[in-house]
Amino acid sequence: MSVDLLCMGEPMLEFNQQPAEPDGRILYLQGHGGDSSNAAIAAARQGARVGYIAAVGRDPAGDSFLDLWRREGVDSSTVLRSASNPTAVYFVTHTADGHQFLFYRTNSAAAVYTQADLPEAAIARARIFFASGISQAISPSAADAVFAAIDIARRNGVAVAYDTNYRPRLWPAARAAAVIHAAIGQTDYAFPGMDDAAALTGLTDPDAVLDFYLRLGPRVVVLKMGDAGAYLATPDRRVRLAPYPTTMVDATGAGDTFCGSFLARILAGDAAEPAARYAGVVAALKCAGYGAVAPIPRAEAVWAALAGEDGAN
Repeated sequence: MSVDLLCMGEPMLEFNQQPAEPDGRILYLQGHGGDSSNAAIAAARQGARVGYIAAVGRDPAGDSFLDLWRREGVDSSTVLRSASNPTAVYFVTHTADGHQFLFYRTNSAAAVYTQADLPEAAIARARIFFASGISQAISPSAADAVFAAIDIARRNGVAVAYDTNYRPRLWPAARAAAVIHAAIGQTDYAFPGMDDAAALTGLTDPDAVLDFYLRLGPRVVVLKMGDAGAYLATPDRRVRLAPYPTTMVDATGAGDTFCGSFLARILAGDAAEPAARYAGVVAALKCAGYGAVAPIPRAEAVWAALAGEDGAN
């Protein structure tokens, strides 16, 4: 299978807390997560031809991911299997302050991935390569592998996209900023989050954040601002994108969904602004259900929502 978007990172089996049972028991819904895998599936559901670079264990969780990608049409031919390192797992809990995460990922199969494992030919054939701060945070070898993949992409005329996705539990802000900003300096599309930007740059004004990331070199920066929407910038234009109204149930993976959907529309020929508007609707609709992957809508539902929005204006 030839792919247009090739994503790289760490897939994680998800257990998402559900509302308490009448007898007080707390149950968890099994699903799938991992930011770049979420983005890959979001892009595939919008019609893009997508592949994934990763490693998973030879365990039931790894089997589950291979089944998932097969069902979703995500090419997993560049996913390695490890007999000695497991697939990572995480738990999502929900409180009045939002969703919180508990990770079990030390020495996961993805964390021991190295530059020597990279599928150079597959990267060279893609149109866009996508990775994130988490893709690099899980281990020094993974960080180096992402840098090497970006280099392969650039040498072969492949566009590069990158989501900051800073996780302070994985690495300190100073190292994260150095690595993430070095990567973004080699990208075409950058997706910083507002909270990430505050931690990594010390800036809290959205325009100052956009100025900072544009100076690093991307031709498009989309600042993800949660329930405030998004702020799109190129060197000569800026536009604020209002959030699409939704019933908030679970925001897990919303930013990943935005990135994958945006890139799918770029690959379909959209300019950055309509791609970002479309992606905002996809991310909002995803938040109406539990889990990082299951509620991601397919293109038909997104176009119907957009048609309804246009009809209301």
